[in-house]
Amino acid sequence: MEKVKLLIKIILMKKQFLFLLVLISFSIILHAQVVMPGIFTDHMVLQRNTLIPVWGWAQPNEKVEILFHNQVKKTKANKSGFWSVKLDAEQAGGPYQLTIKAKSTIQINDVLVGEVWLCSGQSNMEFPVGNMGGWQGGVQNYLSETAASNNYPLIRQIKIKHQISSTPQSDFKTNGWKVCDSTTVGEFTAVGYFFAKNIYDSLKIPIGLINDSWGGTNIETWISRKGFESSDEFKEMIAGMPKIDLDSLTQLNVKGNILKVEALQGSKLKDLNPELFKEELFDDSNWPEMNAPQLWEQQSLGDIDGVVWLRKTITLSSADITAEATLELATIDDEDITYVNGTKVGATNQYDAYRRYTIPNRTLKEGKNVISIRITDTGGGGGIYGNYEDMKITYSEKKISLAGNWKFQVESIVQSTNENAFPSLCYNAMIQPLIPYAFQGVLWYQGESNSGRSFQYRKAFPLLINDWRQKWNNPNMPFYFVQLATFNSSGNSNEGCGWAELREAQTLTLSLPNTGMCVTTDIGNPNDVHPANKQDVGKRLATMALNDVYNKKMVYKGPSFQSMEIKGNQAIVTFKDLGSGLTTPDKYGYVKGFEVAGNDSVFYFAKAFIERNKVILSNDMVKSPVAVRFSWMADASESNLFNKEGFPVVPFRTDDWKTVTKDVKYSIEILK
Repeated sequence: MEKVKLLIKIILMKKQFLFLLVLISFSIILHAQVVMPGIFTDHMVLQRNTLIPVWGWAQPNEKVEILFHNQVKKTKANKSGFWSVKLDAEQAGGPYQLTIKAKSTIQINDVLVGEVWLCSGQSNMEFPVGNMGGWQGGVQNYLSETAASNNYPLIRQIKIKHQISSTPQSDFKTNGWKVCDSTTVGEFTAVGYFFAKNIYDSLKIPIGLINDSWGGTNIETWISRKGFESSDEFKEMIAGMPKIDLDSLTQLNVKGNILKVEALQGSKLKDLNPELFKEELFDDSNWPEMNAPQLWEQQSLGDIDGVVWLRKTITLSSADITAEATLELATIDDEDITYVNGTKVGATNQYDAYRRYTIPNRTLKEGKNVISIRITDTGGGGGIYGNYEDMKITYSEKKISLAGNWKFQVESIVQSTNENAFPSLCYNAMIQPLIPYAFQGVLWYQGESNSGRSFQYRKAFPLLINDWRQKWNNPNMPFYFVQLATFNSSGNSNEGCGWAELREAQTLTLSLPNTGMCVTTDIGNPNDVHPANKQDVGKRLATMALNDVYNKKMVYKGPSFQSMEIKGNQAIVTFKDLGSGLTTPDKYGYVKGFEVAGNDSVFYFAKAFIERNKVILSNDMVKSPVAVRFSWMADASESNLFNKEGFPVVPFRTDDWKTVTKDVKYSIEILK
């Protein structure tokens, strides 16, 4: 730690003078004429029925006049050139012009007033309506949805570009507000768009979406430094975070990661000979191990970008050797070159492509066979990920699973800092510049990247909500979020399941006022962490907002656990928020998704049925039930208990037994 502190001082001394020169030059250029933040562009939507903050920069002490609709506001820039005003509240309407006059003039056209929602989180919020770039497939029925979008020109979106910073910024990069039509909707956040579509159909007023999301991000990158400082859970962590620029943090990060990797591997990176790693006879007995499929950020290797080798040895009999064999390695983030017994069998440079390679005849042999994979990770997640059954060698009618432990060795580490490397990086660059723009509330879809630290999410998620509410001085800001969807991740009630524990942390966050949770266990895809059914997600979020914010009273959520009663070998579960009552689509009335356990804490799937809006469940192996769980697994797609309005029952457990993620904490590698 002392070495890290000394390095920080040296970096600061070298960069201080250059930083001051850059800052002075930037200030002179910026204030040469009146400038508006990137959130203010043509086609924008302003929040109705509240004061409307407008701000920007001009020359120091310059007089500024703001004209909008029937309003005129005057102010003067301060000594730093910053100015701000608050326009009077407006009713929904437009289009209007927003004009800012100083020594130069800015005119912003086609401005609407309506309802604005901030859409944030990771990939399932960023997931677009259309089949765009690296996003494969788009939403279900995306062609017809795209055509229908021409009917919604009063829905607008602004997409904040991906960017990070170690210090709070005053502006961000964006291509501006876009009017919804068939040429633009493909880039809209799908969850946000279908939310907006449902709100518009009910209110018939303009809807603005601020798409401030980034796939793969953890929650800590979206929380401010001051937010962490206010938290007993995180204040010690953030106190050790140096207040230096991003380049300096990157240097520290690389040095810290090199020290960590060399300690893990027991050797210096410079002493390695990676050319030998693909060879069949290379001795990898001293290499550490990791699980596959599973991103290495979720394992001992941690947040490493660079080149990592994986090796696995399998033993084949003479009967196993055939002319045709296929190697499948699920998906690999980002690039791989794969060898079998030293022979290259394939290479792919696409993070979401399924790896299936043909093994040439006579490559496999009787006895030991070695699979070697050179993986290059350029940022974000790294390594093999996907389903266990998608890692295998297939020949004739036989399959050998390759899932499980693999030997690994880091070849090199790249000098970069990604969005998850340190806390607050996305907040500083993508949220802070938005303050104090007025909007109605927040839609949040995130958590997949925190499933390895699910228990701590109980503290992190409420912290984020309170942090943002404090920054906007709006303690009752509506905050609606999506619970993790069904996905074929590992774990269950008896092994422990981080995915289920994350869902529980999300449910517990409902204790905060004016929050709502969209349950999606029934509309996910076990084989795709990005389910294409975003229509129902948006609709369920909209139903919450229509009920809570817009006073359109209706049943807007599913039943949740209320109490449990034990009678003999039966557990009787009662629910609240029943709506019109419990139901199941099973034609025989069988309710699936329940488990029951006795004092031995071993869970068994239960026989369950509905009786007078209660669920009666049992299992012959459990004579005296003490605990019940429902949908306590990553893939909860078989769970089939709903209210008659179609909302699924919230996953729950009645026990408080220790979870597998309870002791896993967020940390910064360079501070270890």
